[in-house]
Amino acid sequence: MQYRYIGRSGLRVSPICMGTMTFGSSCDKKEAFAILDEAYDKGINFIDTAEIYPVPPTAKDAGKTEEMVGEWLQSKPRESIILASKVAGAANGWFVPPIRHGLTAIDRFHIKRAIEGSLRRLKVDYLDLYQMHWPDTLIPIEESLRAFDELIKEGKVRYIGTSNDSVYGLTKANERAARYSLARFESIQNNFSLNNPRALDEIAKICQDEQISLLPYSPIAGGVLSGKYNGDLIPQDARYGAYINNKSARVRAQAARFVNEKTLATTAKYAELAQELGIHPVTLAVAYSKQFDFVASTIIGATSKAQLAPSLAAMDMHLSDETMTRIAEIQQTIMYPMG
Repeated sequence: MQYRYIGRSGLRVSPICMGTMTFGSSCDKKEAFAILDEAYDKGINFIDTAEIYPVPPTAKDAGKTEEMVGEWLQSKPRESIILASKVAGAANGWFVPPIRHGLTAIDRFHIKRAIEGSLRRLKVDYLDLYQMHWPDTLIPIEESLRAFDELIKEGKVRYIGTSNDSVYGLTKANERAARYSLARFESIQNNFSLNNPRALDEIAKICQDEQISLLPYSPIAGGVLSGKYNGDLIPQDARYGAYINNKSARVRAQAARFVNEKTLATTAKYAELAQELGIHPVTLAVAYSKQFDFVASTIIGATSKAQLAPSLAAMDMHLSDETMTRIAEIQQTIMYPMG
């Protein structure tokens, strides 16, 4: 397996990262442990979680995922795992998922408070990577960076990253970090997949020029690229099947972004390509998202151990130039299916 470094850090990670956002909601502890064991046994050394997991986030369940991961970690040497988590900030009591940037609170108080909670739930004394879950445009970024820098000096965090951020946000943050001699963001965790290749437009350039790593999440586009939504009926036990009829307009809008006429059309084309290659559509999707030099590790998810196999099959896979050309042709035919 070819391990990769995150940014300019000393974090050497497997090309696939085990995401955990379903642990505690659609995935119980027994199955979560089976998933983590299988991933670990296959060489995955990178685990990503967050203080608000599992999803969908609720005040009642927030922190359950970290607790599960923390319990599982007790059976493994701490140094064998690169452990990442995220701070979301608080608003209206515990957390409000941002409809637009600026509804979280990534200030010094909440960062300091959040890290203590995550370390306690994860049963560790440090995190390898601590990420800002969403940018907060109401808080000066230098305040957030100073708080993160303090955590590094205290030995509670090794490196920091951002998530769901823009090129402007990432560039501004790292310019401020350089100006004030603070730790910079070594990674950006954003949505990137066959159905959402927007990272190739701008983020790729800044990552390559500044040695920052993209950590793609949702490489199979929330399960859409598996093809399970391309049948005659939308499966109601699937994530977006449940979201489509949700009472929340925000949740319905999220479902429409992932499951729409254009995403289903591109998914059908990728399924045909995968069949020609003799691989599972999920394997093709995960292999694509880890193909690029600016990507350190692709974050996969699962609700059962059985779902892991096609994702793990992409671990050492490198798509040929011919296959990448075919993919580019599909992306040019149906541009930006996720908007």
